[in-house]
Amino acid sequence: MIQNKTLLITGGTGSFGNAVLQQFLHTNHFAEIRIFSRDEKKQDDMRNTLKNSKLKFYIGDVRDFNSVEPATRGVDYIFHAAALKQVPSCEFFPMQAVKTNVEGTQNVIRAAASNGVKKVICLSTDKAAYPINAMGISKAMMEKVAIAEARNLSDTTVCLTRYGNVMASRGSVIPLFINQIKSGLPLTITDPNMTRFLMSLHDAVDLVLFAFEHGNSGDLFVNKAPAATIGDLAQAVKELANADNEIKIIGTRHGEKLYETLCTREEMVKAEDMGEFYRIPADNRDLNYAMYFSEGEQDAAKIEDYHSHNTERLDVEGVKKLISGLGLVRREIFGESVDEFLV
Repeated sequence: MIQNKTLLITGGTGSFGNAVLQQFLHTNHFAEIRIFSRDEKKQDDMRNTLKNSKLKFYIGDVRDFNSVEPATRGVDYIFHAAALKQVPSCEFFPMQAVKTNVEGTQNVIRAAASNGVKKVICLSTDKAAYPINAMGISKAMMEKVAIAEARNLSDTTVCLTRYGNVMASRGSVIPLFINQIKSGLPLTITDPNMTRFLMSLHDAVDLVLFAFEHGNSGDLFVNKAPAATIGDLAQAVKELANADNEIKIIGTRHGEKLYETLCTREEMVKAEDMGEFYRIPADNRDLNYAMYFSEGEQDAAKIEDYHSHNTERLDVEGVKKLISGLGLVRREIFGESVDEFLV
């Protein structure tokens, strides 16, 4: 299906893009992989590190349709990963999140449709389910925009994936804990009872590839993942590093939840269990709401959300086993010589 095809990754110099390249750069899959992003230094670093003729680099910003559109010419598939993801920065600059996450997604989909791209996979976040912060709200709107665009397209399939915090990705908590240990500082946690899903970047790539293979237009895919408390995660990193740094509770930050939801109750009513994944088909009702209001959904009240408090819960030993395979942990804690792009 993907041999001799061209793949475009927006935000391709980020953690997800690097994980995709690990999987496909040295295989016969994809004849060309295009990296689209606005950071010329990261592109130059990637170009000089990987030195692979399959890679093509495009400077641009998803906010600017005229920079996205040329990058989609001749492309077969798009993984749309470009986004503003940091909760605090989006909280203080919400319109910047709107411009990148919402308007940028519309630009990518419309550019893809205008150039006959076969499939677009848009990456979302658990924070889009029952959002309480600007980042989650912008991602929830991104999902709505993608589904709305998908309704009007016949030749381009648009699917979505939603996943939780990615372990060891840029800006995540495990690199923070490791840096604090190395600097002799306390490990700062907001609330020890706060739970988060634990996913690797390879899990995120597997989810996107599953959506790529099985998705119909407007489908949303979620993978089932274990979770742990932030307190147990900090303790696990400490024990792996044989560190005695104290753990300091600093309180919940702007827009943080006690737990994260991957599927809302309303979505679970119609979710299809596909083993390691849930598939949530698009809501394809038209603007005639009379039927919706007269019938409703009786099962909604009987079903729970799928969230990090009710999924499989790992203890400290389980977290240690899970995170021991991360490239960052192997490099920074165990002192192994592994590829810097191994995440």
